[in-house]
Amino acid sequence: MGRYDVLVASPWTEVDMRVCIPIVKDEGTNSELSGHFGSAPKFFLADSEDHDHRVVDNGNLHHGHGQCSPVAALRGQAVDAVVVRGIGRGAYARLTEMGVAVYLADSGTVATTLEALAAGTLKAMTDGALCGGHHGPCHGSTDG
Repeated sequence: MGRYDVLVASPWTEVDMRVCIPIVKDEGTNSELSGHFGSAPKFFLADSEDHDHRVVDNGNLHHGHGQCSPVAALRGQAVDAVVVRGIGRGAYARLTEMGVAVYLADSGTVATTLEALAAGTLKAMTDGALCGGHHGPCHGSTDG
């Protein structure tokens, strides 16, 4: 577990929130966002209450198309929000059924993504922005 100071004194920290950000590899808040939730090798999990974070491996990385299980992927870690560059319809539906807010991020790092979340500039994911599957890049990414 580590600490981050990106969100100190921001509106985001006024509410205890646990957020998940799919990443390519663990480089702390400098970690690059993965292009797709289901194929992200790791997840950066941040807690606004204590500014702690942890990185967990995607426990459902090798799933069939449309079979992404967010609970398995997150290894049972409870989250309030997920910030993604791309996500498939099945994972999006499962997350929203669980009451998890899903936001769309541009490419960048965990730090810039947390700053955008704190500033309220991230858009909520919509059906029209969902990825179509594992048949190539999603939202300009190279990791499908």
